[in-house]
This record gives sequence, structure tokens and C-alpha cells, in this order.
Amino acid sequence: MSKKPIVAFTMGDPSGIGPEICVKAALSKKVLSVCSPVIFGDPLVIKKAGALIGKKVHVISGDLDTGEGRKICVVSAVKHRGKIKPGVVSSLSGLSAMKCIDAALQSAAERKVSGIVTAPISKESIKKAGYNFPGHTEYLAARTGTKDFAMMLIGGNIRTALVTTHLPLKEVAGRLTVFGIYRKILVLNNGMMKMGFRRPRIAVCALNPHAGENGRFGSEEQKIIKPAIIKAARKNIDCSGPFPADTVFYFANKKKYDAVLAMYHDQGLIPVKMLGFEDGVNITLGLPFIRTSPDHGTAFDIAWKNKASSKSMEAAAILAVKLAKNKLITRKK
Repeated sequence: MSKKPIVAFTMGDPSGIGPEICVKAALSKKVLSVCSPVIFGDPLVIKKAGALIGKKVHVISGDLDTGEGRKICVVSAVKHRGKIKPGVVSSLSGLSAMKCIDAALQSAAERKVSGIVTAPISKESIKKAGYNFPGHTEYLAARTGTKDFAMMLIGGNIRTALVTTHLPLKEVAGRLTVFGIYRKILVLNNGMMKMGFRRPRIAVCALNPHAGENGRFGSEEQKIIKPAIIKAARKNIDCSGPFPADTVFYFANKKKYDAVLAMYHDQGLIPVKMLGFEDGVNITLGLPFIRTSPDHGTAFDIAWKNKASSKSMEAAAILAVKLAKNKLITRKK
């Protein structure tokens, strides 16, 4: 067995760029220098992905080790019963993606891997396959019984966690509660500390323009967000705000803050993707194992064309190893 930490790659949606970026990242010198990647997927699909990028990939099955050279270990998590069409949403591709995740979860539960790096899935495809989850984050939390968790994105100097994730914008305000925001601050603070920040400086975003302008543009800042910040500060957490979203990320980029807590998806992701579009990384905080992913989707438009960059997948793998060394794991009592 390899002496390097073993990191599980899940294939993602086989109709998207997942298999391609998994193989590219698994063969990357940067990745191989820090870990032994193991792909959970369909061996035939992974071989085809290798052929796509001009690599004669030697697939090893059964043992969680990549071996040497250009060999890639592929755990046969699924075998397709029909033809997968590039760039096409289907229940079969959705089912395949989720079965790969389940297999990796089992290995993580058995402590056989140091972390999981998930390639992109199609939310539409998994819904067709019968999985009523908006994404990886919520599914992994449900499967592990994790109540307090947070999606955090890293791009450039900015680290952003989200209070709400995949919601229509019109529903965001109604989902915000003092206790909910308070719990997200705790999860973010705990995660940052396990990344090596002794007392992370957390900036909390407002929901409304100009932080509500003292109630003129909304009352959520005064009634919900500020009380949550005060409650967290009483736990000796260095958090402040709420700050207008149009300025707080500027100061975070200047390293005035170590992390930002955003109220909704695009509020937090726009600055992250602007600074780290090619190598941004997503982390799920609060899980009983390490999970990272590239900060992009299935890219159906360029699927199976050898056009996809694996930089974000590589960065996610390297970060997973770093977090594993810092033991960023929340164990159940």
C-alpha cells in the first residue's frame, strides 16, 4: 500500500466533464506528489476518459492504491446498463454519479481514505434518478446525520461560507433565523480553527443593500443578523457585521478578515469565482470526514471534448490532503 494518504475521487456525472478531470487530476504531478488518488466510478468510463486525453491508463481494481507511474486505481462503484451520452441529462447518469458517492462514503466511514473529492454532478440528472437533494452538500449531510454544516468556497484570498445554499432568491429572507445564522458562525469558526487559524476573523454579510440602512431597506439586519453576531461574540468568537456585501469582500481580499459568512448563494460565490474561477475549491464544513470539490459544474457544453481544465480538481485534492493533516474532522460523540 502507498505511504501517501489515499484520497477518493468520485467520478461525478459521466455525461459531464467529471471523468475527464478525475483522470487528469489523478495523473497530475502535483496531486501524485501529495497523495494516492483513487477514482470511484465505472472502470470502462475512466478508461475512455484516459483515451480521450491521450493517456494509456492502466486501471487497477480491488486495491485502494494507485501503484506506480501512470496506473490509476478505480473502484468499480457502478457499471452502466446503457449508453451514456455526453452533455445529456439522464436518470442513468444521475444514478451512476450518486452510486459513486455512496461507495466513497463507505470507504470514508471505514477510514480507508483520508478524504473525498467529488467531481461535479447534475442536479437535474440526480432528480430524475429519484434523489431529492439540491446538491452534494445537503446529500452528504443527510447521509451522515450531520445537522450543523456549511458550504465554504475558497478563491484567491477569499474564504466564504453560506447561510443558505441552493434556494430561490425570493425564499432566502424567510429562511434566515437568529439561531440558524449563529450556528453557521460556529461551524465556520470551528472549521477555520482546524485549518490553522487560532482566532479567525469572521465578517458577516448583510442581506439588504447598505446593510438595510437602519431599517429603511429591510429589517433583517437589525432583527436577525445582528443578534446572531452578538450571540456568537459572547462565545468569544471574533465576528463582526453585518457589513454591506458590496464592500466586505474588498476588505476580505485585502486580508482584513479571514472568512466571510454570506447570506445566500450568489452573494458569496460571485467574488470567489471572480478571483478563483479556474482553481476555486468548495469545502463542506462539519462532516465526519473531509470533503472538497472543484468550484464548477458539469460543463455539459464541453463534455468529452478534452477541453476541461483539471486545475480546480487538483486544488481540491491538494487541499483535502492539507486538511487531513490538520485533522479537519468532526467526530460524533
